[in-house]
Amino acid sequence: MTRVKICGIKEKAHALAVIEAGGDFIGLVFAPSQRQVTPVQARQIVSAVKSCSNATGVVGVFVNMPAPEVNMIANSCNLDWVQLSGDEPWEYCRQITKPLIKAVRIRQGQRPEQICTNLATGARILSSHEYLYLLDSQIKGKYGGTGITSDWSLARQVAEQFPVIMAGGLTPENVAQAIEMVAPWGVDVSSGVEVGGVKDIVKIRAFIEAVRRVDDSKR
Repeated sequence: MTRVKICGIKEKAHALAVIEAGGDFIGLVFAPSQRQVTPVQARQIVSAVKSCSNATGVVGVFVNMPAPEVNMIANSCNLDWVQLSGDEPWEYCRQITKPLIKAVRIRQGQRPEQICTNLATGARILSSHEYLYLLDSQIKGKYGGTGITSDWSLARQVAEQFPVIMAGGLTPENVAQAIEMVAPWGVDVSSGVEVGGVKDIVKIRAFIEAVRRVDDSKR
């Protein structure tokens, strides 16, 4: 089954819509962004999510924040996972106490061997951690949520060797094609389920339904 993460959640209603539609993770952004939440807002959303019998995993997204501060927020907000979407080196990642998602940005024309060597280094350093990789498109000065499609061909070659969450420009209209081509462990979407910069429940449902139709077709 392809896991689905809906990132950039700011409202309880949208988090509950992800659960109702059968999503696997919601992402709460603590980094400076139009989607940023405060720890107080995060705790309110997490409380609502965890009151559900079929609660999703809750991922906190951080960018270049000191590790002790990340751990403090992750614990105080009762997060399940920490996603590092900045320039954090692998040795920094070892300091994170929660299960980890490390974002790795890829660019058009990059050699898959370069990416796989980097991820293999991460796997060695994080051998005692529970971790996943997230592949996103590389846009100068941006750390995610750009809506720019990543290189699917390159992502496919990486996904053959590592469990990866695929991100970058996914929408309800193209996610099925992306899964067919890349076969990722999971998919991640933020701007692709928004209207005017705000999460849209209809689009959230359509995205998750599109993923599940692909999964069902493979059974």
